[in-house]
Amino acid sequence: MSAHSGPILMMGFRRHGGSSVVDAGQPILEVRDLVVRYGSQTAVDGLSFSIQRGEIFGLLGPNGAGKTTTLSVIEGLRKPDSGSVSVDGAKFAHASLAVRAKLGVQLQASSFQSELTIEQLTRLYAGLYGLDLPRRALRERLADVGLGQEADKPFKKLSGGQQQRFSLMVATIHDPPILLLDEPTSGLDPQSRRQLWDRIEGSRGKGGSILLTTHSMEEAQAVCDRVAIIDHGRLQALGAPRELVAMHRDDPRVLAVARGDVTLEDVFIGLTGSAIRD
Repeated sequence: MSAHSGPILMMGFRRHGGSSVVDAGQPILEVRDLVVRYGSQTAVDGLSFSIQRGEIFGLLGPNGAGKTTTLSVIEGLRKPDSGSVSVDGAKFAHASLAVRAKLGVQLQASSFQSELTIEQLTRLYAGLYGLDLPRRALRERLADVGLGQEADKPFKKLSGGQQQRFSLMVATIHDPPILLLDEPTSGLDPQSRRQLWDRIEGSRGKGGSILLTTHSMEEAQAVCDRVAIIDHGRLQALGAPRELVAMHRDDPRVLAVARGDVTLEDVFIGLTGSAIRD
């Protein structure tokens, strides 16, 4: 997904007694019969799924499967040829700014003004949402993500892991109820990746929801309540990771690529093919 500058927003999740708490009422995000074409090519072909409140939902697919196009429509960056996206019950295409503010986005690569210090950037993005953060409160937010000693450092001087943590901290300023995370742990070392997983889980406390894209099946199993596997713009499978493994354990396509016990990665490759995608 292409990078863009601007605020990256995050929302929370609920975790109670070690298990996710998902509200099975009205979905916070609903994608219905989505179709997107680029000329004669159909990138998304009748895709439907919904995300419940308090749910971490993984959107999985090989390169070219339609994930980026789907996210672009959800973000409001592209108009679909048909179908709809609803956020908190409101059609997103016709939504007010208040409804659009319920959706937060963190892209795989996001551009901050690299010469500004992270304290200046935090104050800038807080101001975009009408938040007046006293210096002490601002510093506390930085300290909460392990950046208390980096407040006066320009963004470009932060390490990759620090930049990710800063991005997530900025995201909590506005606290929208639904967040799109596009491969949030790409390029991170194992320690930074685990810390990010912990922060995603810790964000459940405010009852939000996450739509997560990733190429890591380990990540999908570790943090997602449910996943959708898509290919050629169509839904191939939908369910909890364990359910999908159990459901496709005897599928010949999956058995053909499995090495020992069937895993989510085996299911993914079995359903989408083993050919390398550009």
